[in-house]
Amino acid sequence: MKSTNNTAPQNFWLIVGRALFGFCPSCGKGRLFSAYLKQVEHCISCNECFGRIKADDGPAWLTIFMVGHILIPILLAVAPRITWPDWVSMIVWPGLALILAIIILPRAKGLFIAIIWRTNVKANK
Repeated sequence: MKSTNNTAPQNFWLIVGRALFGFCPSCGKGRLFSAYLKQVEHCISCNECFGRIKADDGPAWLTIFMVGHILIPILLAVAPRITWPDWVSMIVWPGLALILAIIILPRAKGLFIAIIWRTNVKANK
């Protein structure tokens, strides 16, 4: 799973930061995703292998967790103070949840891939 390019372990927070922005956790130059959520087989810059790393349901779980913890306090603080019709609330709050989920999901997947890569967890075949 790990290539022989890295001789020394890297700073955990540097690796996490690279992955959150969609870059290779190893070198920080290559892209981690070839599409919205499709991870690359290997980094084009350092040739680090990411194809066998499977994040499974972790990113979805983290996304739901984050969206809920961001949106619910806002909703509880704002909803009692506004006089929108119900149909506006039924559009605004789910729309905001969808936008947050679209923003958070690839970052959550990058985070899980980076942590799995960093801890050198072996993939199931």
